[in-house]
Amino acid sequence: MKILVLNAGSSSQKSSLYNIEGNILPQQHPEPIWEASIDWTASNDFGTLKVKANNTKQEIKLDPNQRVEGISKVLETLTQGETQVIDQLSEIDVVGHRVVHGGSDYCEATRITSEVKAEIERLITLAPNHNPAHLEGIEAIERVLADVPQVAVFDTAFHSKMPRSSAVYPIPYEWFEQGIRRYGFHGTSHKYCAQRAAQLLDKPLESLQLITCHLGNGCSLAAIRDGISVDTTMGFTPLEGLMMGTRSGSIDPAILIYLMRNQGFNAEQLDQLLNKESGIKGITGKSSDMRYVLEQIEKGDDRAKLAFEMFIHHLKTSIGSMLGNITRLDALVFSAGIGEHSAPVREAACAGFEFLGLKIDVEKDAKSPIDTDIATEDSQVKVFVIHTEEDWAIASECWQMMH
Repeated sequence: MKILVLNAGSSSQKSSLYNIEGNILPQQHPEPIWEASIDWTASNDFGTLKVKANNTKQEIKLDPNQRVEGISKVLETLTQGETQVIDQLSEIDVVGHRVVHGGSDYCEATRITSEVKAEIERLITLAPNHNPAHLEGIEAIERVLADVPQVAVFDTAFHSKMPRSSAVYPIPYEWFEQGIRRYGFHGTSHKYCAQRAAQLLDKPLESLQLITCHLGNGCSLAAIRDGISVDTTMGFTPLEGLMMGTRSGSIDPAILIYLMRNQGFNAEQLDQLLNKESGIKGITGKSSDMRYVLEQIEKGDDRAKLAFEMFIHHLKTSIGSMLGNITRLDALVFSAGIGEHSAPVREAACAGFEFLGLKIDVEKDAKSPIDTDIATEDSQVKVFVIHTEEDWAIASECWQMMH
């Protein structure tokens, strides 16, 4: 079965083609036979398409004002040139899309219909940076592969079974009835990491209690009990929760009222401030990258040191809040760009949780091993570094739906 995955971001588009042979889904993720990525912010004048297949790499410039045509160009590289891996697009059996926001109606991967498309469009107001890009991808596939089934894998789906005590905000209940609630995000990553941790522990996921930490430019945690996400840090939007690369995370909402009343801020200015100019970037004043922060700390930069300490403070505080929703901790999981590659973040985040029986092996941690336990031999809690595989998780959902 050939499964095409489209993983659209606000300024990027990642694609993969998997060829799964036989009637059993592999336990370990196979490498895709073709990969492509578009960076629409490569320059002010053009976007960049990078394609990898057949041990060959290709780079193509794209018109940033023609994003849908850019997706068509991506599909052309599947059947033409040095990156050709199939003879014709009709060989593709199913197309899976990552969709950031599915609202409260979708709790699992869903076959895309006109009704599903309409709901994705309706939810643009809650995910304005992402849902439009998902629709672009869906409609581009419809034009060239009208008869091929498409599947939406929602970031919000994994969190859809949270108890209402976690999902409802302490504001008038009528707002919950109108859809203002905690949805949670990064669900595809949290679910994959939980499943991979269960494999590494050689235990059923339904028997485990975990905290998964997706730490990248966007950051979120999930408390997973018996295979279900029972709490998470992101909420109505991906702005809530942890301090992130450019996002503030949770702050006193009265700050916004103050800025509106006393500084004349409007909604657009507040959105820009909280989503693009805050977090690590807001504190350093220069960069949202944790690598930059660690480099500047070595040079004695006080604001970089403050940014790191704040990031760890918010991370540890949130890990503590997740503990309140589980009865024990079998494993703490780190994933995504910072989670997988920053040993100092993992070490600092684990420090102080020795009372749980959690002990990190600093030498193991320093090697940033992937899909490995970095806890000490006598630690009562496993600490895993897991490489998140969102594309493979989406492909797996598609495979299961087609069988």
